This record gives sequence, structure tokens and C-alpha cells, in this order.
Amino acid sequence: MNMLHTFLPFLRWFPMSQQTIRADIVAGITVALILVPQSMAYAQLAGLPVVYGLYASFVPVIVATLWGSSNQLHTGPVAMLSLMSAAAILSFATPGTTDFIELSLMLALMVGILRFALGIFRLGAIVNLLSSPVIIGFTNAAALIIGFSQLSKIIGVPFPRSDSYLGDLWNVFTQLPEIHWWTLAFAAGAWLLIGGLRKVNSSIPGVLIAVAVATLLSAALGFEKKVSIPVAHIYDHNAVQVINQYEQVNEEIGRLTTAIANDKKQAKEFEKVDVLENVKKAQSLRAEAYVYKYQLERLKEQNNDRRIELNSITFSGVLEKDRIVALYPSDTVPANVVSDNKSWRFHHVEDGNVIFAAGGAVVGNIPKGLPSFEVPVIHWDLLLALLPSALVMALIGFMEATSISKAIATTTGDRVDTNKELIGQGLANITGSFFGSYTVSGSFSRSAVAARTGAKTGLFAIISALSVVAVLLFFTSYLYNLPQAVLAVIVMMAVFSLIRIDPLIHAWKIDRSGAVIGVITFFATLIMAPAIANGILLGISLTILHCLITTMKPRADVLSLKEDGTLGGVKAHRLKPVSPYFVPVRFDGSLTFVNVAYFEDMILEAHADFPEATTILVVGSGINGIDASGEEKIREVAKHLREAGVNLVFSSLKHQVMSVLKDSGLVKELGKYAFYANKESAFNALKTAHDNALKYECYEEVQ
Repeated sequence: MNMLHTFLPFLRWFPMSQQTIRADIVAGITVALILVPQSMAYAQLAGLPVVYGLYASFVPVIVATLWGSSNQLHTGPVAMLSLMSAAAILSFATPGTTDFIELSLMLALMVGILRFALGIFRLGAIVNLLSSPVIIGFTNAAALIIGFSQLSKIIGVPFPRSDSYLGDLWNVFTQLPEIHWWTLAFAAGAWLLIGGLRKVNSSIPGVLIAVAVATLLSAALGFEKKVSIPVAHIYDHNAVQVINQYEQVNEEIGRLTTAIANDKKQAKEFEKVDVLENVKKAQSLRAEAYVYKYQLERLKEQNNDRRIELNSITFSGVLEKDRIVALYPSDTVPANVVSDNKSWRFHHVEDGNVIFAAGGAVVGNIPKGLPSFEVPVIHWDLLLALLPSALVMALIGFMEATSISKAIATTTGDRVDTNKELIGQGLANITGSFFGSYTVSGSFSRSAVAARTGAKTGLFAIISALSVVAVLLFFTSYLYNLPQAVLAVIVMMAVFSLIRIDPLIHAWKIDRSGAVIGVITFFATLIMAPAIANGILLGISLTILHCLITTMKPRADVLSLKEDGTLGGVKAHRLKPVSPYFVPVRFDGSLTFVNVAYFEDMILEAHADFPEATTILVVGSGINGIDASGEEKIREVAKHLREAGVNLVFSSLKHQVMSVLKDSGLVKELGKYAFYANKESAFNALKTAHDNALKYECYEEVQ
């Protein structure tokens, strides 16, 4: 039975009572009311059509809850991984394109395989590489990046995407004079409605109500206003020229993106056969891809500028029989022309015509029906390029899921198995990638709602997924008029609640080095955005480096007696030395190859500071382990001191350390009197012996 539960962990739900089933149905429907709007918002954040958020809320949700270890954890699209997914792929494809979608699904598969492998090999402890200050610094920065990335949708202006997030955000701020006030009104209304209902009663599904109200108002007011005009009917030569350049460059961007992928693919094929001619061809192709990439970045920057320039131009429609047949710049409409007095702005080019918009952006058409089974397209040439981001996403997502599970477990009393959770999350991403899902993880907000509404088993998550199925089958057409500004507000409100300053202030009081690393991670993540994975990788690297330095130089002090009779550091507590002839020192760290040089320096420094000393006592209660290098170094230092007439003795060594020293013969070589069971007996014996020796010397001098 235990083996069966290992492979089919959901069997722990059974038997179910009517009360349990009823509670799970209520919790599942409640969570679904949040899941549907959230999933669409997060899909846009990931650079994908909103339907992919709904796909990610179906199969992965069911798989994760069946093979996970937490009964209340809800898996699906989350803000952090949505942004990281978009950032990882942005350099290789344009958001919303087929290539971008394929890479998003491939990235989900990679993340799933990594998590599954970590779970199978029981490597859940690897998440310990993410220290608390690093996580807080990264989360705060990512929350700001995610939140402000939605600003353009709230004010109704373009958000140019480039390799510099801060530069892109500045471009948004420069467009403040072009605010679309109706879009801002919808965003502000949604914010006030969600926030107000949350204060009245947190159990009210404010997000769903805001979505429903906004969609109805949008449809009633005709919020989305678009018109298709032939280029020849746009009476602004400069604008037409910029539009044509914009489209030509867009086509060139697509061509270069394809060329870069093909060059890298061919180069990899040539490198498989390691002959000189093939190596040269591969190098030539990679050099060509590098040049193309440089050109691609420049072209994207140019088109970003063109997009902003076009958005700053407003047009008025020429009416014939209540139909717009042409556009003039708003300030140059001829007096004899009947104008609609609306402000039309460039939107995009489609089938040779130019699409202009006078209203706000809405979700639009959402494909009806369930996702079909399809093997993810593997872009082998980008596998290594995406691997670092996939690894960071695997760790971040796992950290989110386990922290949520453990937080809920403190109230439910359930036991969370981190390795099982890794397997569940891994399988969810792997299977999800075959059904149109991008990377998913555990959601704090939805899991908290599930726990608060009384979810008893993972059945609640299956109920929520089936609710999404109902939406995909019957209700997608009703979401057409949902303003994108409302989805942006949902994202903003979700991520800004993640910002926490107090933990960094608290860390500063306890561990200043860790707090500094957390602050560095915060600023690095902001500066490196949209490639935010690099920010946390830097934080992890600094944490490991700090840990290594701490291991190489553990705490080491010369000891003396404090007023209360306990031992303390001479420098730290400004104490007088015990005796010029007897020097007790403390070494708090495992004695290994990493720090043996520091151990030697510490002993020799103590000898140099107390040249008359005849005994140096190492209080070894902090030495938890020793390797061959440590044993050899003790032997060398003891020999060196012995030649100088100084004894090296130890106290309080732990069993595992003493066992090594006995087996190596060092205890026999130094003598049993060189080892004391505890520091008190060693201190008293050595101090008494040296005090008596000092009295004897004084007596000899008097005689």
C-alpha cells in the first residue's frame, strides 16, 4: 500500500466524505473565479495570447494536484514565472508570434524536466542556494518590473520591448501626454472596485466582478473602436512613409530572426563532425549570426521609435454615408470635409491595410475549444541558451510552491514532502507543454483562497480546472470586450502585494553581508531586466562566494576569562590575556583543505603575539569535521611549534574529529596529554600548571 501511495499520491484523499466533497467543490469554484481572469492576465505578461493562460489552467492544474504532496496548493500561471518566461524568450522571437509560442512551450518542458529530475534524485535541498535576502531582493525587483510593465496598458500607449527594460519604461513615461483617458478610467475603476470589495469582505470575488462589470461596460460603450484604411487613403505623407518603413523593418526583423536560428542550427550540425573545414564553416556561421543579432537589435530600436512617433499622431476620419473612408491628421482636416471628430491612432498593418484605433485595447477573439495534444517543437539550437533561465525558473517556481505549501501546512497540520512536490510540479509542466501550456507553478493567492474556503483535498484544484474547461467550451466569446487595462490592474495588484522591505531591514540587523547581497540582487535585477534571471544568478553567485569566504576564514579568537568566569574573545570583549605563557584560541569551522592555511596563520599569529608562550590550546568545540588536509596541517603546525619549544594541545574535540585523529596516529604522536575532554578542564589544568611554573621562576630569581 505504501508503494502504491508513492506512485499514486492522490490515493491519500480517499475515502472522501460528503462533507469533504462539498467543501472541495465550493473551494474549487471559488478559486476558479480568480483563476480565469488571472490566467489571462498572466498569459499577456508572458507575451502570449490570453487563451494560453487558460490552457495553462487546465492539464497542469490536474497533474500537479494528483502527484503533488500538498492538498491545498493550487498550480497554474503565476506572475513571476510569466515575466521570466517572456524575458527568456524575448531575445529569440517576437511576442505573440508562432516562434514565441513554440519557445514558451519548449521552455515549460525544460523547466518540467529539471524539476522532475531534482525530485527523482531527491535534490530538493538545492533550493537552499537561494538565501532569504536574495529571494527578497529578487522578488521586490521582479514585482516592480512586472507591475510597471503593465503601465502602458493602463494609460493606453505602446510599450516598446528591447534589451533594456529601464529604457523601455522611460519611453512609456515620455508618452504620458498621449494618455487614453477612457483606458485609464477603466483601469482606475477596476482598481477601486477590487480594492473596495476586498476591504468590505475578502471572500467576495472582486476580481471576477471587476472583469464582468468592465466587460459589460466595454461592450455597451463600444470601448474598442477600430477602422481599416488603405494606405492610399491616409492623407499624411510623412506618416505613410513612417508606416511603410515600420512594416518593412518588421519584415526584416522576422527574416533576421529566422536567419539567426538557421545559422546557429547549421553551425551545430557542422560541429558534430570535428574536421577543420567544418570548424571554419561553423565559426563563419556563428560570426554571421552575431552580426545579424546586432542588426536585429538596432532594427528593433528603430521600430520602437517609429511606433512611439506614430502613436503621437492623431487622425480624424473622413465620413461618407456614416462610414470612414479616409484619415487626415487632426490639425490638417480640410474645411470642406465632414470629419468624425475622433482621435484615431496607428495600431498595426494587416493584409495591406492600416488598422487605426480610437478606443482602448480589449482581449479580442479567444479560440473556442480545448487544447489539442501536440508534441512541443524543440529548437535544439536554443537549448543551451535557454538552459540558465530554465534552471532559475525551476528553482524559483519550486521555492514558491514549497514555501506556500509549508505556510498552509502550519495551519492544516499536513506534511509537505518537497521532493514529491518537485515531481508533481515537474510532471505538471512536462504534460502541460504537450497541451499548449507555458511554465506554471504554485500560486500563493489561489492557494490561500483554497485554504481559507475550506479545501480538504486536491479535488478542489480539479474542480477549478474543470471550470476553466467550461469557459473554453462555452464562454470565450463573452470575454471579447474585456479591456486589457483591467487585466493589467489584476497583475499590478497581485505583484505589488509581494513587495516587502522589512525582511531586508531585519536581515541588516542580523547578517549585514547577506543584506548587502540582497540589495545588490535587487538593483542588479532591475538593471539587467528584462533578463531578470541574471539578477538572481548574480545573487546566488555572491551568496556562494560569501559562504566560501566564511568557510575559508571562520571565526577565530584568542580567548580569556570574562568577569562572569566564562570564556570570550580578547579583542571582541577587550580582555586581558590569561597568561603570557599559556594561550587559549578558538577555531569555529570544520578543518578542511579550504581553511587549513587560515588555521595555520591563526596559530602562528598567536605564537608571534605571545612569544613567551609554551602552550597553545585550541578550543575545538566548533570543529565539526576534518579531512586529510586538516590532519596533515595539524601535524605540521605541531611539529613547527615543538621545534620552537611550544606545545599544541586541544580540548572539546567532537567524536568524529577525535576518531580521525586516532585512526591517523596523530593522538599517539602528540600524546594523550595533548587532548582534553572539555575546555574547562583544559583551561584549569594548563593555567594552574603555568601559574605554578611562573611562581617557581620568581622564587629562583629571588634566590
